[in-house]
Amino acid sequence: MSDRPPPALTPDWLGHRASTYPDRPALVAGRTRLTFRDLDRLTRRAAQQLAALGVAEGMRVALLLPGGVSFAVLTHALARLGAVMVPLNTRLAPAEIAWQVTDSRAEVVIGADGMADPAGVRTVGLDALAAAPDADVPLRDRIDLGAPQGIIYTSATSGRPKGVVLTFGNHWWNAMASALNLGLRRDDCWLAPLPLYHVGGLAVLWRSVIYGIPAVVHETFDPEAVNREIDGGQVTLVSVVSTMLQRMLEARRGRPYPPTLRAVLLGGGPAPPSLIESCLEQGVPVAPTYGLTEAASQVATLPPEQVAAHRGSSGRALFPVEVRIAPPGAAADRGGSPAEPGRAGEILVRGPTVMAGYADRPEETARALRDGWLHTGDLGALDEDGYLYVLDRRDDLIISGGENVYPAEVEAVLASHPAVLDAAVFGVADAVWGERVAAAVKLRPGASVREDDVRGFCAARLARYKVPTRIWVVDDLPRSPAGKVMRRALREWAEEAAARERS
Repeated sequence: MSDRPPPALTPDWLGHRASTYPDRPALVAGRTRLTFRDLDRLTRRAAQQLAALGVAEGMRVALLLPGGVSFAVLTHALARLGAVMVPLNTRLAPAEIAWQVTDSRAEVVIGADGMADPAGVRTVGLDALAAAPDADVPLRDRIDLGAPQGIIYTSATSGRPKGVVLTFGNHWWNAMASALNLGLRRDDCWLAPLPLYHVGGLAVLWRSVIYGIPAVVHETFDPEAVNREIDGGQVTLVSVVSTMLQRMLEARRGRPYPPTLRAVLLGGGPAPPSLIESCLEQGVPVAPTYGLTEAASQVATLPPEQVAAHRGSSGRALFPVEVRIAPPGAAADRGGSPAEPGRAGEILVRGPTVMAGYADRPEETARALRDGWLHTGDLGALDEDGYLYVLDRRDDLIISGGENVYPAEVEAVLASHPAVLDAAVFGVADAVWGERVAAAVKLRPGASVREDDVRGFCAARLARYKVPTRIWVVDDLPRSPAGKVMRRALREWAEEAAARERS
């Protein structure tokens, strides 16, 4: 007999909703409105068509699609087949997409019709998929909570993205934790203007079928469109990042949101204090959150009614997740004794929402998951009542418009320019985007280069949001005795340089 415990199984979430609430709204995308019965029917057919094209249990299948109906249907269809979904960021440059396809070991990419095969992997367009026959194959009617649902890429401090393996159990428990914190109502409706290839957007798809509520998805972010959707009176919950909420408020010009909106989940990095104050002044039910891909989205969320009393906090850890602050030193490496209340340290997370690991990276998984705790690399503090205050999102991380940019990745591209000898990338404050990407470069002896040319060089190799908006040529880069670039010094220097240029 095997000592391995039996799998934890639940009825298929979408199938259950289709049988119990068949006519209840499930998905809204533009003019398309699907009930749970509709979504289940489309999902079953898509799964059979995928099977006819050779998709099978355990196969890794990449999706390179905008966040519309097709993305949602294929998400559920791959689950019905037991295949592992690899959602890809549609904003990435072709070279970045090809790298992630290769790294994930995806065997098929489902993308736009006519798209070139990235990294030589077979690409199936939506038209070709729709024309495929229906294979007579058994589809899963139960979900194994321990099975991998998908591999979602997030950036690593080395600058190379890492694929985070999230299980169905991770999504289930994150949905449960969110509901226990914010409550769940029969008339709830969750709007996701976030990209569905990000964990924050993908989480809304899973919450929809777990809770039995409609998900409203937008392919692109338009503040006016989001505001109109909320003004329609159906949306009760919406997930955004700071730059999105800022643009939404600017578009409203002080006009209040309807009382049907009960929570605006605000993620993507620490919220600017000025934005929180604007929400309080205008009666916006903002709910600041701290989360990360490795924990299937939310870790802590501050309910709207507590924001005024706990300004700057991301709330308490969502049950049954635990958060600990590890003080610097050996104890933090072991995930040992927690820091005293108010003392800063690394944020550690433990619980059933924490990832299974990084795909095909056992050493990096072992570094991140130690003694049952996820070492996030983020800095924060807990007060005496257990409220989390996030101080920084990893030392070098730049968060621009809710998108993560790691300096090492951009520096590698800059360093490959024939005129550049050395480069350092850092974030500078921006009122609209939170931060902008900036760079300082040291040129090779005798070399000269125009700033626009370097930006164009980067734009051909990086996603648009990763391209430095400003590049300074310097004689030397400030480094510590250990040889590490002192990015704080560069940020201060850049602010002074910008002030001189404005005067």
